[in-house]
Amino acid sequence: MELGFVLPTGSRESKSVDLAIIGGGPAGLSAGIYATRAGLDTIIIDKGNAGGLAEEAPFVENYLGFKGIKGEDLVKRFKEHAMGYVEISERNEVTNITKDGEVFVIKAEKGEYRAKGIIFATGTTHKKLNIPGEEELYGKGVSYCVTCDGYFYRGKKVAVIGGGNSGAIAAIYLKDIGVEPVILEFMPHYMCEKAYQDIIEKRGISYITNAQVTSIEGNNKVEKIVYKDRITGEVNDISVEGVFIYVGLIPINGLAKSLGVETDKRGYIKVDLKMRTNVPRVYAAGDVTGYAGQIIIAAGQGGMAALSAYEDIMLH
Repeated sequence: MELGFVLPTGSRESKSVDLAIIGGGPAGLSAGIYATRAGLDTIIIDKGNAGGLAEEAPFVENYLGFKGIKGEDLVKRFKEHAMGYVEISERNEVTNITKDGEVFVIKAEKGEYRAKGIIFATGTTHKKLNIPGEEELYGKGVSYCVTCDGYFYRGKKVAVIGGGNSGAIAAIYLKDIGVEPVILEFMPHYMCEKAYQDIIEKRGISYITNAQVTSIEGNNKVEKIVYKDRITGEVNDISVEGVFIYVGLIPINGLAKSLGVETDKRGYIKVDLKMRTNVPRVYAAGDVTGYAGQIIIAAGQGGMAALSAYEDIMLH
């Protein structure tokens, strides 16, 4: 297959490779470049469009070489770079992985792949609050992505639930595009970096601490959120037209666990310093390993996982 070609939706294929990378975020794309350059016949398989959650980042200010860049633009550069080296099969969800002797058999929507090694770069998904109204009003004012839905709320008031770095960045982004955000944080103090604290205060963004959100309410659309003050026990509500939830992430580990890959108590895949798991020729990289949740770390882990795969597959 010609390098840089993205398999079209609906195509079927069956092929054997040295290395299959499951997930096309920064870790997977980096791994693809390093693996191919090392001489491994490699394919990246992604259930959606390559890019991962990094694409949702409103603005990235801490990736080396860029003083500031939109997440979608940074991911676009990653993807264009990777496509010059490695095949990327998008919108191709992997449904099952088994072993046939020393070979991994990967069944996906577009076909079947046989690989000598696997890198799980499956990343994470948004954690839910599991409170009344969250599921019922999803898509009707409840969202997990400000870059996807923020513009619908220009000139309106919204709540950002979660005051860590992701929530802080989301709120700052919303303020910059003309939305009026209020941040609700469960803990009794700021949970974001000092740099974001300064911006929040400078922009006059309300940051409510000790706030336990108990429900999202509205008649077929978000109208208000209800929260309890964890110190006083007082129940309050805020009229808003949108709710953006940033309360953490959950590792996507099902396929790895089906192969016997060990995870920690939070569900993140356990790896050694060279990204090897407990299963021979199975590696993991990026957010699914639970290390920091930073794009630059994910990319570095992807490169390390690819080099370990090269060592195990080609040199042993």
